[in-house]
Amino acid sequence: MTNSLTKPGRWVPLVAAGAALLTAGAVLPAQAAERPESAAAAAAAHRPIDREALQKALGTLPDGVFSGAMARVGGRDGRWTGAAGNVSADPDASFRIGSITKLFTTTIALQLMAEGRLAMDTPVQEVLPGTLPAHWAPITIEQLLSHTSGLPRPACYEQGRSYTPAEFVKTLTECPEAGEPVTGEQITQVYMGANYHLLGMVIEKVTGRTYTEELNRRIIRPLGLRHTYLPQAGDTSMPAGALADLPPADPWAWAEGGMVSNAADLERFLTSLLRGRLLPPDRQKLLFEMPRHAERGFSRAGVQYYKLADGTEIWGKTGSYGGFTSGAFATRDQRRSLVYATVPVTGDQKALFERQVALADAAF
Repeated sequence: MTNSLTKPGRWVPLVAAGAALLTAGAVLPAQAAERPESAAAAAAAHRPIDREALQKALGTLPDGVFSGAMARVGGRDGRWTGAAGNVSADPDASFRIGSITKLFTTTIALQLMAEGRLAMDTPVQEVLPGTLPAHWAPITIEQLLSHTSGLPRPACYEQGRSYTPAEFVKTLTECPEAGEPVTGEQITQVYMGANYHLLGMVIEKVTGRTYTEELNRRIIRPLGLRHTYLPQAGDTSMPAGALADLPPADPWAWAEGGMVSNAADLERFLTSLLRGRLLPPDRQKLLFEMPRHAERGFSRAGVQYYKLADGTEIWGKTGSYGGFTSGAFATRDQRRSLVYATVPVTGDQKALFERQVALADAAF
């Protein structure tokens, strides 16, 4: 099978063309990637969509894990959409995507690098002077993207309180209980939303525009994502006909997990990103390069990697926010993609993980 990303990608300069579970992330554990595309994935290049297996993976809902679930499978072998339980059967129904938002933030940061306005080794302290304590060692953009920043946990964070991004960062920088960053050889890959709050602040500082403005002009409008947006602070509403009628989401998860979208939009965004439409080749390759510390399965650019039992390798992101647990994944060559959104009724992370993996196994 020819991997389309081994060739120079057609990067559309979209700005010109169109102008661990902390607060928002449900993380699939991962195995380290050894090569871009496994032999098993290549052998499955034309595997038909197994509609029966997918419907079975959704389950008979509600049960003890989900009250409702929706999945959309796309790619070269066709498309399938299914739903079960107390969620809308409308394929355009919206839901809160949680930490899938981080992929949008990653894309903007990499575009700014392509424009020469940022670099992977740019220290955050250089862009946002005074935001982090002066005695802390430099923390780079790459470390934020890949969750290897070593930042302490926001120990003074109050559940249910709405913070501005700068206020949220202070829950780790001005909280004695948070401690100091982990540095040097002790650094590991620790998934944390604060990394992406800082990235959102960097984007605003470098561009002189709000994160939402950059999101709209660089990604949402050029790709025609009609159901995708970032609610303003304090806006807890959902569009009419949302996937499920859930309580308002609070606090504001912003650049790390605050967006609303639907399955079709997420499929279009993810496949455009992996295809190379949003980034030039030198930035595109960072989506798939694993850092030295990859214990949680995130690439240098923060893309989540997982290898299924049959060897198929998938790339994307999970999210959990405002009552929804969701995911968007695809093979690197976009042969097959999966977007799902569920409404969990349990806090049993093992049970949730097993069901998500079962759905991915059926999809790919």
